[in-house]
Amino acid sequence: MNLIGPNRATLIPMKYLLLISTFVFSTALSVSAQKPAATPKPAAAAPKSAGAAAEPEKAVRAVFDRLVEGIKQADADKVMSTYEKSDRILFFNNNGSATIGWNTMNEVRKQSYSKLANVSLDITGLRIEMLGKAAAYATCKWKQTQENNGKLESSSGRMTLVFKLIGKDWKIAHVHTSPDNPSSDRPVFPSERATEKDRP
Repeated sequence: MNLIGPNRATLIPMKYLLLISTFVFSTALSVSAQKPAATPKPAAAAPKSAGAAAEPEKAVRAVFDRLVEGIKQADADKVMSTYEKSDRILFFNNNGSATIGWNTMNEVRKQSYSKLANVSLDITGLRIEMLGKAAAYATCKWKQTQENNGKLESSSGRMTLVFKLIGKDWKIAHVHTSPDNPSSDRPVFPSERATEKDRP
C-alpha cells in the first residue's frame, strides 16, 4: 500500500482551496466595508396651511381693532400705541388738515380727547389687503358721535390706513380720513361733486 502518493495528491488541492476561500472572504469583507451607507431621504416638507397664510392679516386686524377701541374710550395712549413712532408719519385729517410726526399727533390727541365723552364709533365695509409680507392697507367707512365739552356732535366718512411690519409688530404708518359730506364751500370741481345717487 502506497501511503505517500494518495495522501499528497489529496492534501495539495485542499491547501489551495483554503487559500482561495480565505482570499474571497477577505475581499468580500473589504468591499462591504467600503460601500457607503444609504443616505436617508429627507422628510417631505409639511404643506403650508391656509391658517398660516392668514396670520399676518389677523395681526393687522388686531391693531385696527385696538385703534377703534382706543377712540371709543378716548384713550390717547392706546390710540397712539397703534401708530409708528416716527417724526415722518403723516395724517390726512377729516377736516382737510395734515399732521406730521408722532409727537405732534400725540399732543393733539391728548388735548382733544380730554374734552370728549360718550364716544360711539361704527365701522362698516372694512377691507384689509396684504401688500407682501411686511405691508398692508385697510379701508372702511365710519360714523362717529361724541360729546365735546358737553355738546353732542357727529361725523362720518371714509378712512384708509397703511400698515407696515416693524420688527415683530404691525404699526400704522399713514392715515387718510375724508368726510362723507364735505362742506359746500370746499374747493372741489363742480363736475366732481357727488350726489346722493353717487354715494355707495
